[in-house]
Amino acid sequence: MKFNTKTIHGGQHNVDPAYGAVMPPIYQTSTYSQTTPGGHKGYEYSRSGNPTRTALENAFASLENGKFGLAFSSGLAAIDAVLKLLKPGDEVVSTNDLYGGSYRLFTKIYQDFGIKFHFVGMQDASAIEKHINKNTKLLWVETPTNPMMNIIDIKACAVLSKKHNLLLAVDNTFATPYLQQPLEIGADIVMHSATKYLGGHSDVVIGALIVKDEKLAERLYFIQNASGAVCGPQDSFLVLRGIKTLHIRMQRHCENGKAIAEYLTSHPKIEKVYWPGLPSHPNHEIAKKQMKDFGGMISFTTKGNIMADAIKVVERLKIFTLAESLGGVESLAGHPASMTHASIPKVEREKTGVVDSLIRLSVGIEDIDDLIADLKQALG
Repeated sequence: MKFNTKTIHGGQHNVDPAYGAVMPPIYQTSTYSQTTPGGHKGYEYSRSGNPTRTALENAFASLENGKFGLAFSSGLAAIDAVLKLLKPGDEVVSTNDLYGGSYRLFTKIYQDFGIKFHFVGMQDASAIEKHINKNTKLLWVETPTNPMMNIIDIKACAVLSKKHNLLLAVDNTFATPYLQQPLEIGADIVMHSATKYLGGHSDVVIGALIVKDEKLAERLYFIQNASGAVCGPQDSFLVLRGIKTLHIRMQRHCENGKAIAEYLTSHPKIEKVYWPGLPSHPNHEIAKKQMKDFGGMISFTTKGNIMADAIKVVERLKIFTLAESLGGVESLAGHPASMTHASIPKVEREKTGVVDSLIRLSVGIEDIDDLIADLKQALG
């Protein structure tokens, strides 16, 4: 089954066996009747499993060419489940440019539980291995990274993880399975904040993990059930609905992203533009190898590196909405230093390029002429 068909049918029963409903029903229930203790039809309590959530988890697995999908109450809840595979004394090598919420979870919670994190510039895969030791258990990769749009070579990381017997987890939120499928390149775990592109309509908060290995899936299913950070059936239904248009939405996100990246590159008030589709991007060739296209996420800096100038730009936007999050049909703009990455100390975030003048765009699927006109007047 080709990807565009998978978004509509992948992992799904064609019709509901009870009444022939085309869409999976919303099973809004906490518990299920049993004919005898333990005698049920596959479900006993909705923390452990719900038919609507199962349909979503099957869809997640299909999109990433995995065998097992797990749905959580948020992307961070999904990351939290991965970290619960570790124990005190274990170490993690992560990219030094990653989502602020991931950094906060790593450093403010799990670091206090005795897990050590190394934040490394992973754009050069050869720089990773020197941070691996006998205690290292996990490589955490984000590509493209948030918000600097760095590209990390997943295949090279997979070679390292196999050599040192590590788990390789890839946050695939920015790329989506439409553009990149890390399990096919050697990753063990794929994570999504499905709040973003998979849901696609800014109306739900949800997370996902996808794996191929059955034993790893069993460990994660146990953590999911034992910790209870699961999504409800209504949220599951909304993401199932969103996935059905993922392929056509991503096509427009990519088209609009390309046009805006090229416009910003030629603008006299812009210092730098970060988008992996530009030939000037340091890892453009790696992006071409592991991605189908280059997405709708763009970051750029205004000249002078003055926070007030960047804030003035985002405040003047009319079609782009100044807001957290990304991946919806509508275009959003954010100021990472004071919004998504404010939890990272200034000294640390500036080492990775998250300076005060950086602006991040989530380019939506509106008419490109209107989006460029909006940027033009805001930068005017």
